[in-house]
Amino acid sequence: MAGTRDERISLRTRNDKWQKVPLRIEMSECINCDACLRHCPPHFGAIFNHGADVIIIPELCSGCDKCLPACPVDCIYPDPEWQSTAVPADWWDEPLSPEDPYR
Repeated sequence: MAGTRDERISLRTRNDKWQKVPLRIEMSECINCDACLRHCPPHFGAIFNHGADVIIIPELCSGCDKCLPACPVDCIYPDPEWQSTAVPADWWDEPLSPEDPYR
């Protein structure tokens, strides 16, 4: 089981104890205000600026919903269909990088 954020990053897996599904950002609706990023708890640290996009890495997202009320355009949705194999490999360049806002 991946308990800490660093373990989840290293193993690229969600904590088995998390009951809620991860969230996703619908980029066609997102206005890139970064409000969600500022409201993601640092011990999850799942939301990143990735080029022109704002992304949520599902393996780091507990589904805590802290980002939902922060979003002024309601572009964040539960992602019950997520597959860890579907996460683009370059998304994993963001956690622990010098630009990681949760470090």
